Amino acid sequence: MDETERPPQEEPQEPAAEAVAQAPGAETSPEAKAPESVAAEEEEDAGVSLPLTPVGRSLRETRPSVAADAGTSGGRPPVPPLSRGETEEETPPEEPAKPALRRVSLAERLREPEEVPVEVPLSTVRARTRRDFLLFGAGALAAAGGLWWLLPDETRRLHLTPRLRDWLDSAEARLGATSRRRERFLDRALTFDDDVAEALYSADRSVRTYSKSQVTPLRNNYEGMTPKSDYIPGWTLTVSGLASGRVERLTIGDLLGRFARHDQVTRLCCVEGWSMVSWWGGVRFADLLKAYPPAPGARWARLDSAVNLDGRGNPDPYYVSIDLPTARHPQTLLATHVSGRPLPVEHGAPLRLLAPMKLGLKNIKAVTSIAYSLEEPADYWNERGYSRYDGL
Repeated sequence: MDETERPPQEEPQEPAAEAVAQAPGAETSPEAKAPESVAAEEEEDAGVSLPLTPVGRSLRETRPSVAADAGTSGGRPPVPPLSRGETEEETPPEEPAKPALRRVSLAERLREPEEVPVEVPLSTVRARTRRDFLLFGAGALAAAGGLWWLLPDETRRLHLTPRLRDWLDSAEARLGATSRRRERFLDRALTFDDDVAEALYSADRSVRTYSKSQVTPLRNNYEGMTPKSDYIPGWTLTVSGLASGRVERLTIGDLLGRFARHDQVTRLCCVEGWSMVSWWGGVRFADLLKAYPPAPGARWARLDSAVNLDGRGNPDPYYVSIDLPTARHPQTLLATHVSGRPLPVEHGAPLRLLAPMKLGLKNIKAVTSIAYSLEEPADYWNERGYSRYDGL
């Protein structure tokens, strides 16, 4: 044999099991077919061919340990064994995730908590019901007694019988609720509002001003009848309580000739609820105080109108009190003009007070005298139950 010639290679022998399975004439039932061949036939019918291993074995035949482990571990691949020198490292337990911080809205904060039913014994409920009834009844009686005590004597005479009124009056006297204490309590309730308004006052704070196009009609709001104009020719302004000790009498010509005129468009608010925007002109009260300073220690000014009339046309002198800090405010005027013209009689000719930071009842018309004092002077409407400060 030539050395270059090689014997023909023998074909690899198929396993006996496969040889028997592929022997001609051997009949196999569908149940006896291997699962892999069934799957291959189904894929071939569908037009998809699966790649085979080099020896035609399936993955399950070539790696029986992996398939077995996968079948017992629920389909997860097995963990490979550790080699020599390797130790199994313990994985630290995972920390629970922290809840994300969320901003609480204002609506959630203000939301009422859910009601939780609470079981209360029937005896406790009955006791609370009796106690609440007694407390409510006692409070109602105390409120009714206090209201009766605050009523004026004229109003008391219009209600209840004389015998019952006498019994209530005697009960109030035994408790110390006298008429003098009632008046003191009512006065204190009125002055509390004044104290707050006076504490909030600031000479640096001004009321709102408007343009002349925003002026509204000015109504005549004399409390009584409007006086006739026959007092204007002989009108004078008397100023007393001065540091000089003198009493000054000024005419309207003296005021307009000596002091500069200032105009402003402000709102006048009435205690009755209405208001008007008007264009005013006149002398600043602060300029009069500089020219004729009050006596040392003076804190108040009283302004009088001797020409005021009541509803029947009888003389009814009108007077108001005003604190000097308000009088010195740059927007407080002794007004002589309205809408660019001299004041008419219905609006307080020839001189009226204009303090837009006060209610309208303080803005006295037809002023005839001004007196400075250390103590607070009398006030027309304060003596009739209204506030004394009347600040906005």
